[in-house]
Amino acid sequence: MSATPVPHTGADDFVSVVMPAFDAQATIAASIESVLAQTHQRLELVVVDDGSRDATAALAEALAARDARVVVLRQANAGVAAARNAGIDAARGDCIAFLDSDDRWHPRKLERQLAGMRAAGARVSYTAYRRVDAAGRVLSTVLPPVRIDHAALLRSNHIGNLTGLYDRRLGDARFRRIGHEDYVFWLDLVRRAGEAVRADDGEPLADYLVRDGSVSANKWRAARWQWRIYREVEGLSLARAAALMLAYVRHALAKRR
Repeated sequence: MSATPVPHTGADDFVSVVMPAFDAQATIAASIESVLAQTHQRLELVVVDDGSRDATAALAEALAARDARVVVLRQANAGVAAARNAGIDAARGDCIAFLDSDDRWHPRKLERQLAGMRAAGARVSYTAYRRVDAAGRVLSTVLPPVRIDHAALLRSNHIGNLTGLYDRRLGDARFRRIGHEDYVFWLDLVRRAGEAVRADDGEPLADYLVRDGSVSANKWRAARWQWRIYREVEGLSLARAAALMLAYVRHALAKRR
C-alpha cells in the first residue's frame, strides 16, 4: 500500500523579502525587526537603500552585521519601482514577498501564509492587514476576499503589497514606473497564476502605516492612476473602464471605514 501524501506546508520554502527604503531612519529598524522575528526562519531580507540622505543605510547595515540574513544594497535614487526590481534581481528565494520600510509584519505572517498558500495549491497569496497611524492606533482592518482572479482584481486592488507573496516559478516579474506600480505588478502575476488566495484564517498579519498628507489630493491622484491602468496598461474599453472605476471608488471608501 502506498503512503498517504503529506501536504506541502511551505515550511521548507526559502523566502526572499524585498524592502525598498528612502529616508526611513525613523521606522526602518522596527520594520526590519518584524521580518527577523518571523517564526518562519528560512528567509533573507534584501534591503535596497534608494539614495537615502539620512541614516537609513547605516541602520540597515548595523542590523545586517548582527544577522547574516539581512543583505543591504545601495543605489542612487531611482524610485520605489527600481528599488524593488533591484531587490528581486538579488533575491535567492523560492518565493518573494515585499515589506516597505515603514510597515510591519505579525511574527507568524510568513509561517501561516506559506502553509495556507501551499495547502491551496496556489502560487500567489495575500493576507488581511490593518491600517494604522503613526501612534499605532488602528484606523481600519482590510479583509480581502478569500480567492480572487484577474477579473476580481480589476474591480479593486485586493492585494496589499505588504502582504503579497508569490512563487518564483511564475517567471520573471517586474515593477513598472507608473502610479500604483504594485497594483500593476499583482495584476500581471494573478493573470499568470489564474487566481490568488487569502492565506490568513481571517486574522490581519501586517500593519500598514497611513501617513499624514493631503488626503483629497492623494485620492484624486490615485483615481487618475487607476484610470490610466485600465485604459493604457490593461487596454480596456471606455465603457468597461468606467464601470470598473465605480467599483474601485466603492471599495476604496469601504476600506477606510
